Parts: sequence; C-alpha cells; structure tokens
Amino acid sequence: MGASKLAELKYFLLDMDGTIYLGPSPIDGAPAFIRFLQDSGRKHLFFTNNPTRDAAQYSEKLAGMGIAATPGDILTSGEATARYLVTQTAFRRLFVLGMPSFEAELRRASLALVDEDPDAVVLAFDKTLTYAKLEKAALFLSDGLPYIATNPDKVCPTEYGYIPDCAATAALLEAATGRSPKFIGKPNAEMARMGMDKLGATPEATAMVGDRLYTDMEMAYRSGITSILVLSGETKRDDLEAADPKPDYVFESVRELHEAISENR
Repeated sequence: MGASKLAELKYFLLDMDGTIYLGPSPIDGAPAFIRFLQDSGRKHLFFTNNPTRDAAQYSEKLAGMGIAATPGDILTSGEATARYLVTQTAFRRLFVLGMPSFEAELRRASLALVDEDPDAVVLAFDKTLTYAKLEKAALFLSDGLPYIATNPDKVCPTEYGYIPDCAATAALLEAATGRSPKFIGKPNAEMARMGMDKLGATPEATAMVGDRLYTDMEMAYRSGITSILVLSGETKRDDLEAADPKPDYVFESVRELHEAISENR
C-alpha cells in the first residue's frame, strides 16, 4: 500500500499496551502523536483488549502520561463484552473470572455476578485469579455452560516483561475441560464495528494501529480497515517473516508513524 494512503486516513483505532505505553510509561513519541491527530482533525479511539481497567480508569492513566482522553475516547474488551452479553444473549447470571474493575463494568450493565447456578462463565484477564475460581469454572464448563471470554491475548506486555493474559488462562481451562470460549475482543470484527460506530468512521478511512499480529492486525484484516503494525510491543521484526498476510504498514513505533503521516500530508 502506497505511503500516500497514510495521509488519507481520518480515523485511528489505537491499541494501548505495547503501542501507546508500556506499564506506567508512554512509548517514546506517543503523546506527540496523539496531539498531532487531535490538531490535524483526525479522530481516534483508544482500543484495548485489556479489561483490567474501565474507561474512566484508563483516561486517568493516559492523563498521567500527558495524553488527554475522556472515557468516551476509550473502548475496552470489557465494555465490548458487557455490550455483547446485554444485546446478544439472554445470560444475566454470570460466574466471572476477572478483576474488580471488570466485575464493576458488568454490574453497571445490570448483570448479576454469582457463584451458584450461573447462566454462563465469563473469563477475563484476572490478576486476582485463584485456584478456587479455576475449580468452579472447570466444573461449570464440564457441565456444558456457555463460555465467553473478553480477549484472546496470550500475554500482556508490561515494563518488566510479558505476563499471562486471558488466553493463557483459557488454555489452562481447555486442558482441564476440553472447552474453549467465544472471544469478544480483538480480532473479532464486531469490536472494530463498535469502534467505528463510536467514531462515525468508514472502513476505507480507518486504520488499526497495534503491536500484535494475531489480535490487532487480524482484526484489521477481518474488518477491511488499514493495518498498521508497530514493533514497540509483542511483535518483533523476525515474526513478520512468517506472517501471512502481512500488515499494510510496519513502523518501529508511533513516533515513526507520526513522521510518515506528516511527510505525506
């Protein structure tokens, strides 16, 4: 895809972990890139598979890095999962493996969190995970209950290394029960549609910017939007050799993406 296409993009879905920041620190050049998007009239939505914070908490985290964002500028896989449960299922009593912020997100959507007689099991990235939670989930799944998960990320990038994410816990439960969940977050094209709806965007003018081939880029392929990979997180340049298809654009970080858009205006 030609470099001039970059200048035509008007809407950006922006992954956060590994793309805009690592842990408590912004990626070099990220605050300036966001200011550039705002100043040039390009719309953006912070778009994350990490449900350990809700939109308000993420906006506070970004503000602490010098990046202005309101809760309405953020779509998490937690919010997307709550929307899916409310609008597309009859499941209202849930056994949940997730952080307190994700549990609060579900309760705000008028969903009940229970330990007995649930309608479904819902799995998220859970740093409060205990064996007792795993045991109950395995028993419910073995009984055939519906099974939904927020995101298929295997690891979560942090400033101190990669730690197990939602798909790693799902793999453990699959080994014990033979069950795998329906994942709601990236690369599900429905999440991209939710994001574009929030922005009033069209696919031909929208890009997904992220650091993962199997979530960020795969969602872009499935959604018909421009795929922009940054190498500041999980994916390294060697990983691209086996990638098929390959992203439309590859940059070391959003700093270089910023420079490329500016050069092609």
